[in-house]
This record gives sequence, C-alpha cells and structure tokens, in this order.
Amino acid sequence: RGEGERLEKNVEVAILLAIYGELLTDKHRDVIALYYNQDLSLGEIASHQQITRQGVRDSIKRGEEFLYELEDKLGLLKSQQQLQEDMMRVRRLAENIYHISDEYKYSAQILQDARQIIQLSGQHIQE
Repeated sequence: RGEGERLEKNVEVAILLAIYGELLTDKHRDVIALYYNQDLSLGEIASHQQITRQGVRDSIKRGEEFLYELEDKLGLLKSQQQLQEDMMRVRRLAENIYHISDEYKYSAQILQDARQIIQLSGQHIQE
C-alpha cells in the first residue's frame, strides 16, 4: 500500500471506531484505539496489554473486520458522508441564489433566506 492509501485507511478505521467502537469488545476497542488513535507500535501495545505482538495484530485485524462488517450492514459512515456532500451542495446552491439575488436586487426576503440556509448548512459541514 502507498502512504496515501495507508493514511486514508487509518483515518477510516479511526472514524469507524468512533461510530461503532462501543459495539466492540473492550479488548478490541482498546487495542484498535491504541494503534490508530495513539499511534503506538504493536510492540508497545503488546507490552501495555500484556499479550504477544501476534495477539495484538490478530486483535486489530478481527476488530477492523468487525468494524467494516458493521459499516457494510448499517452504513452509518456512508450516510454521514452522503449527508455532508448534500449539505455542501445545498450551501453552494444557496450561495448562488444569494449572489444572483444580490446582484439583480431581487427580494430582500430571498437574500435573508439564502443567508440563513448558508449559515445553517455551514453548521453541519465538516471541512
């Protein structure tokens, strides 16, 4: 794997852990959090958890598989990403309406409504 792909996977697993982590066993959740969120090595985690490096690796792999299975079945991350994309599109459309209305001196109410949509959508967009 390239560095970019690895980084992308690390971020994805960390997000899946935030969404579904409570559904993992304490052991899997702790090991995955130490590996992905604290950036500890297998050896450091093994020492911390008092298990072998292979045990850590197996635990991470099983935990990852479970997180991905949950996402496949429930799709919360995918839904969240789709909502973000939709909110960004709504914001862009509202900005277009605002600018056109301002330029052509349309209704003050249109300007106010468009500004409110832009502000509300901005609260829900993670940039």
